[in-house]
Amino acid sequence: MPDISAPRPHRDRTGLAHKARYAVRHPRRIPAHLRRAARDAWLRTRHRDHIAYYRAVMASDTARSPDAAVGSASAERWLALGRMQFDYLTEHGLTPQDRMLEIGCGNLRAGWRFIDYLQPGHYYGIDISPDILLEAHRTLVGRGLRDKLPYLALTTDLTLDFLPSGRFTVVHAHSVFSHSPLDVIDECLAHVGRVLAPGGFFDFTFDRTEGNEHHVLREDFYYRTETLLELARGHGLAARFMEDWEQRPHGQSKIRVTHGPG
Repeated sequence: MPDISAPRPHRDRTGLAHKARYAVRHPRRIPAHLRRAARDAWLRTRHRDHIAYYRAVMASDTARSPDAAVGSASAERWLALGRMQFDYLTEHGLTPQDRMLEIGCGNLRAGWRFIDYLQPGHYYGIDISPDILLEAHRTLVGRGLRDKLPYLALTTDLTLDFLPSGRFTVVHAHSVFSHSPLDVIDECLAHVGRVLAPGGFFDFTFDRTEGNEHHVLREDFYYRTETLLELARGHGLAARFMEDWEQRPHGQSKIRVTHGPG
């Protein structure tokens, strides 16, 4: 398995001192960061809406490497991160009978495993990027999973308004909120309870900080745990920090959301 650091609270990456230290430690990454910064400046002038902005980011990244676009620097890492997500959910209640919604399904890094495991027609993946969804189609064909009848849909927001109420027993979003401003997260939490079946759960990951909440460019966002817990509770949902997920070899933290007591 690739060497993926365990999650730990991130420091504020926007400060000059952090940038200087990072540049000294990783000089070979400077050109890539400068290219991202230039792209960010250009896309900001063209897209005020964050979803449209990040859709353009995904188009750019997918054109270079579909695996890298979903945060996997190699095929080995793509497989390992997908396996880690699959193993965690199957160890925490996912069964073949569940009806699963994956928000930000990407090119099915974990999704192909879920599709293979679930009963036919029980997987529904959505993404804001048409480019990465085309790669998801290629993954389906390459893995021989067409007969499992998964649904893959393009969305322009996270209101989930085109999905039926109470349909999904498991909702999953890996590395989605780590790229989302708070209003997008709030939109999702305001509506996910409607599509979540009684007794179901919604797992999402995020980049955790114990300092100031911040973002790098408009691509990477860092939140305090309590901010997201309170946001979910504000929509009548129960939410808890998944401490055992912290033992997995990755770089993000996880919260589980369920229907509240009322």
